[in-house]
Amino acid sequence: MDRTEEPVDALRRAGDTLADATVATLFERGEVGTFNTLMRHVSTAGSPLPDGLPDVAREYLAATAAPPPWVDWDVMERARLFFIDNNVHISTALSFASMPACYLVPHVARLLSATHGLNYPSKRMAETGQFTVHLMRPDAFEAGSRFIPAAQKVRLLHAAIRHHLVRENRWDTARLGTPICQEDMIGGQMFFSMLVLDSLHRLGIHMSTEGAEAYYYAWRVVGAMLGVDQETVPRDLTSARAFLDSYMVRYMGPSEEGAVLTRQLIDLYEEVVPGTFFDPIVSALIRHLIGDTCGDWLQVPRTAWDTVVKAVPHLLGVLETIEDRSPLGAWALDRIGHLTTVFELSSLTRGRVMHYAIPEHLKKDFGVSSSVPRTRRWTPPPPSAAA
Repeated sequence: MDRTEEPVDALRRAGDTLADATVATLFERGEVGTFNTLMRHVSTAGSPLPDGLPDVAREYLAATAAPPPWVDWDVMERARLFFIDNNVHISTALSFASMPACYLVPHVARLLSATHGLNYPSKRMAETGQFTVHLMRPDAFEAGSRFIPAAQKVRLLHAAIRHHLVRENRWDTARLGTPICQEDMIGGQMFFSMLVLDSLHRLGIHMSTEGAEAYYYAWRVVGAMLGVDQETVPRDLTSARAFLDSYMVRYMGPSEEGAVLTRQLIDLYEEVVPGTFFDPIVSALIRHLIGDTCGDWLQVPRTAWDTVVKAVPHLLGVLETIEDRSPLGAWALDRIGHLTTVFELSSLTRGRVMHYAIPEHLKKDFGVSSSVPRTRRWTPPPPSAAA
């Protein structure tokens, strides 16, 4: 994709026309509270919409009730199998690489700090985990699934944050562009796809090229359903590498908000890990996956485990070899991975279904000042010239 100044500026000015118009109308008519109350009862695709739901919300839900028409379902099935095969590793990458990467972009970290929900980081991590698990179920796009309603609500959540920040003049639009703009949404799509694949490679996970490409493709489908203009999104892993490198070099850096969010993330997972002996492995994993420079920017503590964690790829390599050579070993390891993911998610959610509501207010103190065959193993595209 051409990353000249003019296209980048256009991406920074663009939001999500459909979701933004829907949210603006809900606020204008004073119907946000009604929408949130009634939509708590809509958690599965195809379920009847409740009486009293605002008309503009009905129209939005009808317009966003199906995946984009260009979806290749064979590729989506390969992505699902890739997720099943690597679910615990993907969860690790999402938690300890993708989320910290969001915090490395100062204006994104400040924006994330705007929502009340991030006073409770387990809520956001639980939402992210449930969202991914819902996506990779075989019935994700069928009646009865939870993925499509979750995507519809997340899209409105983003639009509500844009609405508040612009209406209340709490965002430097002239300097930063539209809040949660198209460029930042594409960046987020890269964090949850390309960066996850990078992290799996760094952990020594065996991946086929077909599996990696399918996983990236699945997040293109997700991006489309979240209002990201896929005409401007990299179509393949090589161009995704160029976009991600350019985006991170352009924006990443230290910030107080990024450090606070990272500390919350570390504290959260230290609570999930039983006992205290293994607590330092959380910080060590983050440093291993994002690197020391980024770790220092986010004030990730250095620990004695920083050296120990470097042995993780070797251990995982042994386990992956067992999985490659033994169908029984593959079944056992996949089962262990599934149970580990379920345990982690249940610890974060405390058994609850997470709901995505349109925030009626933002924090008052917020401000922005300035199974696929394992042949042909995948390796990340080399760094782009921008890096």
